[in-house]
Amino acid sequence: MSKTASRSTARTKTIPYDVAEQLRTPEEMAAYLDAWLAEAPEDAASIARALGDIARAKGMSQVARDAGLSRESLYKALSESGNPTFATVLKVAKALGLRLHAEAA
Repeated sequence: MSKTASRSTARTKTIPYDVAEQLRTPEEMAAYLDAWLAEAPEDAASIARALGDIARAKGMSQVARDAGLSRESLYKALSESGNPTFATVLKVAKALGLRLHAEAA
C-alpha cells in the first residue's frame, strides 16, 4: 500500500429502534404493558404510548376497527401528546386481546 493510498472508512448506518417490531406474541405484548404499569403506574402518557406501541405491532387499522375507533383518532389518543379517556383505553386493551388487572400495592 502506498503512502498516498487512503484508508477506507466504514460508516455505520443506524436506523431508529422501534419496539413495535419486537412485540410478536400476545405474551410479549402483555409483558411489555405490565412492565410499563409497574415502572410508571402514574404516568398515563407513557402507558398510553405503550398501548400505541402494541397497537402498531398488531396493526393500527385492525386495532382501530376492533376498538370501534377511526385510525386517526386511535393514533391521536395513543400519541405522545394524546390523553385517551379510560373508556378508550379499555376499548383498545380489548381490541389488543389484553386484560388490565389490579393487585394490592
